[in-house]
Amino acid sequence: MSSMPSVCSRTRPPSGRTGRPRSTEADAAILEATREALVELGWSKLTMGDVAGRAGVAKTTLYRRWANKNELVVDAVAVLFDELELPDLGSLQADIENVVLQFAALLERPETKTALMAVVAESTRDEPLRRRIRTSIVDRQKRLVLEGRIRAQRRGELPADRDPAAVDATDDLIFDVIAGAVVHRALVSAEPVDEPWVARLSALLVGGLGALAH
Repeated sequence: MSSMPSVCSRTRPPSGRTGRPRSTEADAAILEATREALVELGWSKLTMGDVAGRAGVAKTTLYRRWANKNELVVDAVAVLFDELELPDLGSLQADIENVVLQFAALLERPETKTALMAVVAESTRDEPLRRRIRTSIVDRQKRLVLEGRIRAQRRGELPADRDPAAVDATDDLIFDVIAGAVVHRALVSAEPVDEPWVARLSALLVGGLGALAH
């Protein structure tokens, strides 16, 4: 199963760096404190000092790990999305339905909803933040699309890859369709992402992939 680096491995200091090793427990406490502060205070009132106090660490500890609030909040969101997994339920459509329902459940959590909406809103006027969202959240979660496609090919549900560029473009499209549809329905339209809706979305995706393969 393909996977992306966890938040712990992602934030480990370079091998040439001297000093005390990073504490994964401290990292987890800091990221959790960041999400809690976002829910209670909102983006504009959130400060590195407040997060440090909640996590029980010195503010300098935060700045050794994250250069600013933007980086910290994105990582606090990213680690939540790393919880998503693509099960092997015997068919591409069933696999898609399961991971979409996981995604929807994740978006129902106050800390996820608040943090995601905050960073997306702020990124509209902050290009470095937008790039960090792409690398830390979007690109990492595309692993699920890649994993699903490879598994479907092994089952014979999809043909083998022929044009790498076309495959990459299709993977991007699949991710955009799923993420865009679920986020819009859950956070913008405030409609339920329930099993009937997810079944229709997955059928549409699988049908579209079949058409692209011909």
